[in-house]
Amino acid sequence: MGKETVLVGLSGGVDSAATAVLLKEQGYRVIGATMLIWDPSLPVPPGEHQKNACLTPEKEDLSEVQSIAQKLGIEFLAVDCREEYKHIVLDNFRLEYACGRTPNPCVLCNSLIKFGVLPSAAARQGIAFDKFATGHYARVKQDEKTGKYLLQKAVDLSRDQSYFLYRLKQEQLARVLFPLGEKTKPQIREKAREAGLKVADKEDSMDFYCGDYNDLLNFPNKPGNLVSLDGKVLGKHTGIWNYTIGKRKGLGLSGFPEPMYVVKIDAVKNQVIIGPKSALYNDTLRADNVSWIAGEPPAKQFDCEVKIRNLHHPARAHITINEDNSFWVRFEQPQLSITAGQSAVLYDGDTVLGGGMIDL
Repeated sequence: MGKETVLVGLSGGVDSAATAVLLKEQGYRVIGATMLIWDPSLPVPPGEHQKNACLTPEKEDLSEVQSIAQKLGIEFLAVDCREEYKHIVLDNFRLEYACGRTPNPCVLCNSLIKFGVLPSAAARQGIAFDKFATGHYARVKQDEKTGKYLLQKAVDLSRDQSYFLYRLKQEQLARVLFPLGEKTKPQIREKAREAGLKVADKEDSMDFYCGDYNDLLNFPNKPGNLVSLDGKVLGKHTGIWNYTIGKRKGLGLSGFPEPMYVVKIDAVKNQVIIGPKSALYNDTLRADNVSWIAGEPPAKQFDCEVKIRNLHHPARAHITINEDNSFWVRFEQPQLSITAGQSAVLYDGDTVLGGGMIDL
């Protein structure tokens, strides 16, 4: 029996490069694949902000990926994902902001593009492989009792990326490998150095786009009112998409006895509601567009921990599943800045149960 072949998503960064190194050391035949997602028709100005992000012109990154593949002696292919990325990720990004929500593009990109379009398109190009691997810090294991696959946090919690992967399906988890899940970032950089890779000390990618989001939204001004919690007009805005829950700076307001924040965005009325920090706390949320790792929720009602954004410390909560498969979360303690469009991801200890898009 020959070696198993693994298709590795290569981005030009140290994490995906080290993934390829580790898999080669484990005896796999490795093929590198890079997503092409940059659309040159996007109205994005040039500048330093284009560096160190996922959505950037790919000429420099593609050259780095080719150098990594050549250094490691592995096959390499570039997979055109631009059309799917535009419709699935960018169009959704624009729609969510137009509706007064704050999306996390990485969630859809991971489940539908990186773990969906990329391996499927590679297979259509005639590339045969047994497993698919990425440089995510997360772990997958199979439950001995149920046979189902579990998605778990990385050993290094400071690098854990399971929050972004909660929409993966059983058939995806069955074929995926996360070699970095048991490692720390310093170990990964050292592994890349040992392999003689120049990207060993490359900075981490910080966001899907590091410039002004208005570059991508490209919306015309749509003036509306900044209003208080009791409906009093306090000022004007040029578009609700310029505001997120918890925003304090740049409101153009003064004369209040305490700092004021964006506490709500009303797209129907084209209003941005302003209030004190105390108004940012809430103990409930509703989430729809739900995805369960096991394919179904663990029960109609249950207790677990919930993260409402990637850097949020998981908070204890009671979950109630609705008839339409949306769910309510009631936290034991009020949480700060629950934001529509972000994901509420549910955990049982280190294990991801699933999650949904916050709809408030």
